[in-house]
Amino acid sequence: MAQQKSQATGQGLDGPDRFISLLFPKPPVETDSGVQQDRSFAADLNLDQIIAAVVGDRQEPDPFTALFYRQLRDIDTVRYRQEAFRDLEDETLLGQIQHFASRMRRVRAHLAQLEKMPSVYQRQGWFLDAAATYCDAVGSLVDDIGSTHLSARGLLAFRDFVRTYATSAAFTCLAIDTRDRKDALAQIRYCVGIRGVSVEVSRYEGESDYSAEVLQTFERFKQGAVKDYRVDYHVGPVMNHVGVKILDRVAQLFKDEFSALDDYCRLHAAFVDETVERFDREIQFYLAYLEYIAPVRSAGLSFCYPEVTVDEKSIFATGTFDLALAKKLVSEGKPVVCNGFQLAGSERVIVVSGPNQGGKSTFARAFGQIHHLASLGCPVPGDAARLFLFDRLFTHFEREEDSSKMSGKLEDDLLRIRGILETTTSDSILILNEIFTSTTLRDAGFLGTKVMEKIIQLDLLCVYVTFVHELASLSESVVSMVSLIVPDNPAERTFKIVRSPADGLAHALAIAEKHDLTYQRLRARLAR
Repeated sequence: MAQQKSQATGQGLDGPDRFISLLFPKPPVETDSGVQQDRSFAADLNLDQIIAAVVGDRQEPDPFTALFYRQLRDIDTVRYRQEAFRDLEDETLLGQIQHFASRMRRVRAHLAQLEKMPSVYQRQGWFLDAAATYCDAVGSLVDDIGSTHLSARGLLAFRDFVRTYATSAAFTCLAIDTRDRKDALAQIRYCVGIRGVSVEVSRYEGESDYSAEVLQTFERFKQGAVKDYRVDYHVGPVMNHVGVKILDRVAQLFKDEFSALDDYCRLHAAFVDETVERFDREIQFYLAYLEYIAPVRSAGLSFCYPEVTVDEKSIFATGTFDLALAKKLVSEGKPVVCNGFQLAGSERVIVVSGPNQGGKSTFARAFGQIHHLASLGCPVPGDAARLFLFDRLFTHFEREEDSSKMSGKLEDDLLRIRGILETTTSDSILILNEIFTSTTLRDAGFLGTKVMEKIIQLDLLCVYVTFVHELASLSESVVSMVSLIVPDNPAERTFKIVRSPADGLAHALAIAEKHDLTYQRLRARLAR
């Protein structure tokens, strides 16, 4: 019996502040799906790894995944989701919602099995069990959130709805009918007699319970606790042909009970309320993300709810980090280095330079990650943040040369960056990581300058990781940040990225000092 849409959708139950969605304060307006679902940046920022892990094996993975790529530019919608996340910080409420979601998963699992069952009576039995679980889930949720302090608009609206729904005629009828059918079927007693290959089914007429007699007989041989060598066999939902025949005979013996069950299934064919179903589907967005970041939080790393803006590009973040990398390091028991950034006034571009393997690319990924996560309304890595709600997020990370193409790596870089700069607007965010590495320093400086001039002209937010340190001083809108090393050991990286002028000499000078190869020391040694 396939699940259908509910006939009791709460119509007439909703007032002026009726529950619309847990994700949107008002019905979302569908725009260009290509813009909403742009995923070209995800691999460069390791966001594809994060989203795949967040979604996991939850129901309907493709639509669910799409939610984590649908960036928002509406401040009220972002705050609407932040409110729900804040309420779910309450461990008691979170546990109650998780329990409800677990029961609803069981309902869906039962309904999904119906088409695989050859016996109509078994399908009806599983349908009845699914309805019973649904009634318990709704009833428990009403009791749980009824006494919990809520401040999120979405959760408050749903609480009002579900309270009214739980007392509605439709749900009350479902709950009573479900209980009556369960009680009636629980009273059925029958006997199965096996003689060779024949099976006989009859009403129970007070025959002896031989299993109890066998246990009583062997009770005298019991000598305290012993190891249990019994094997538990998993019994799937699909009955074999013998079970189907036995169930058919039982239905014939108890026609009234099974006839009532048949009527019940027809009457409540679509027992899942549409609004409850929507809440269950949308709450997964919050539960999945909170479940993903829980181990990172437990390791002592901070998450915050950033202030968001669409018309002001003065942004900052403190104590932020690459979430994908942090997840990996925490699982391995390794420390995570946090960084920060700030752009004020006319500042728009962060040029990051410094020694290789110093955390520059990680910093760039963290910048992109927190802006994307903030645009979803999620808590982001960091102690505090103020972030810009962009229209598009673009990335250009170094790629290995494709031998199947006639063009070289430099030409490919030029074509890619031209395509990006022709598409970006002043409301976009651009993250560039080590481009033009296949050419000379002079040519890389020339090309990098041309790209930077276009970026500055567009007035867009940008992080540019480069070995051409001169780019950090092109304009007052450009900020220089440098990856640090351990002063006493230039080969060791701190993975800290700080705001500092880039002269391109600090790292070389540190190495020279370590090996007594500075100009002064060489001159002193040669003078001897």
